[in-house]
Amino acid sequence: MNLEQQIMAEMKDAMKAKNEAALRSLRAIKTEIIKAKTEPGANGELSEEAALKMLQKMMKQRKDSLEIYQQQSREDLAKKEQEEIEVIEKFMPAQMSETELKDALKKIIELAGASSPADMGKVMGVATKQLAGQADGKTISAAVKELLSNK
Repeated sequence: MNLEQQIMAEMKDAMKAKNEAALRSLRAIKTEIIKAKTEPGANGELSEEAALKMLQKMMKQRKDSLEIYQQQSREDLAKKEQEEIEVIEKFMPAQMSETELKDALKKIIELAGASSPADMGKVMGVATKQLAGQADGKTISAAVKELLSNK
């Protein structure tokens, strides 16, 4: 079952359960799927890789908004963003733990031959491709910076 079919099935369940938060989130995902499928070169298809990138982008947008709303003490809006994050997470691959992430990054650093923070670009290029969907860019960047600083 591809992402679009999963979303449609979840939408039906959310409608039956009258779950407004889930329905709002699922509609947002469906909208992004339709946009992605109608982009030039997409040929009406959405690859698994493109779907993952789309979900990551949506997740990042929600997290950024959540952070801003919390800073501004807008708990009503923060709650909506948090609900949407929880729904989007269901469709993303499992996130790596901090230990798993650091172990994977140590291997990547070794393969890239990185030895100092100046080599961060080399490591990030490989890491973001290999760990796509398993950890967000901000977390990967912070871990790489820490690992290279300790060398």
